[in-house]
Amino acid sequence: RPEAMVVAVAGNVDHTDVVRQVRRAFAGSAFLDDRSARPRPPRRSARSRRLVPGRVHADRPFEQVNLLLGVNGLTRTDERRYALGVLNAAFGGGPSSRLFQEIRERRGLAYSVYSFPVHYADAGAFCIGAGCLPGKVDDLLSGVRAELVKIADDGITDEELRRGQGQLRGGLVLGLEDPASRMSRIAKAELLYDELLGIEEVIRRIDAVTLDDVRALARGLLRQPETLAVVGPGRSSAPA
Repeated sequence: RPEAMVVAVAGNVDHTDVVRQVRRAFAGSAFLDDRSARPRPPRRSARSRRLVPGRVHADRPFEQVNLLLGVNGLTRTDERRYALGVLNAAFGGGPSSRLFQEIRERRGLAYSVYSFPVHYADAGAFCIGAGCLPGKVDDLLSGVRAELVKIADDGITDEELRRGQGQLRGGLVLGLEDPASRMSRIAKAELLYDELLGIEEVIRRIDAVTLDDVRALARGLLRQPETLAVVGPGRSSAPA
């Protein structure tokens, strides 16, 4: 279906030549004759979908336990997603984050621990993932929940704000060095956002995030009931 297809190209190319090659490649497809077809706009749902709080444990004979804890997050068009990116960087987005330093480095409770946001058209999630020894699951979950409470109550520091903004800017600029990443960015913008923001505009939005923005978002998101999935041997006793 032509309305559901996007062809994205990046690099030292000529637009007219690319169009010619695409038409040649799809010469046998009847839909190319339909000149009235127009790209379908990204789906926007008036009703948001939400995670159902609860807990699932899959008992498996593994040497370590892997777990994923999540709360409802933001949709992909929510303007607060830039503040969430900064919050994520401070909370669990790298070696300097709170989760990594407290849970892994200081307390030695996990092999890996990290956080990440997920954005969809009508739903979103903020997730924490970790891998640990079976005997450390309860302490790990207690530690993660304590860090969630702390950042929800107090927000982040000035240093964490600056570091998070720098991390987002750096990742954005580094992605431009790879033509495949540029191509993917163009396609996603057309398919998912119905607009392609310039790099300068994205950086402006990142730099516009304030401590109050992050604090308000943390209070709104991180105090929600959680959904927890655990895969590994045994069952932990830590309350949800």
